[in-house]
Amino acid sequence: MTIATTQLAPADTDGLLSQAFTVLLAGAAALLAFDIFGQVLSPMAGFAALAPVGLANSTIKAVFGAGWRPGAEGLHYLAGLVAYPLGWVIVEQVRRRILPALPWLAVAVAYGVILWVFALYVMAHLVAGMKPFLGWGGITYVALWGHILFAVVAAAIYRWRHPA
Repeated sequence: MTIATTQLAPADTDGLLSQAFTVLLAGAAALLAFDIFGQVLSPMAGFAALAPVGLANSTIKAVFGAGWRPGAEGLHYLAGLVAYPLGWVIVEQVRRRILPALPWLAVAVAYGVILWVFALYVMAHLVAGMKPFLGWGGITYVALWGHILFAVVAAAIYRWRHPA
């Protein structure tokens, strides 16, 4: 009689679990950097404070007719922990395959600008009905730097975990 033995599967070093962990790690680090910059450092320096949860609540109100603060908090965290870093993974895979000589940092900065346009034009203006780019006030530029910081931090974490 033969006893069958089983072996444990090899570690998932570059598969789906590793990618998912990287997305969450990159999102957590980038969201923390974004929130500290936009809600602590910027106001301490005399500039505008970011209110991403307020924007999310305005979006919820525009779509559903009433705001819901817990949902706005969830939307902010979902975007920061999952959606935006997952977007970076897609952008980075395209960069690595099509334009590998293009510096990742330049692409990350461009991605941050795209996130800023999405947040302040698409969501704030087209969905929530606010002025485009929130009227080009002080918050506009703090949001620009905050989104660039977010993208660079997320990209750096991704490259650390998944070098080219």
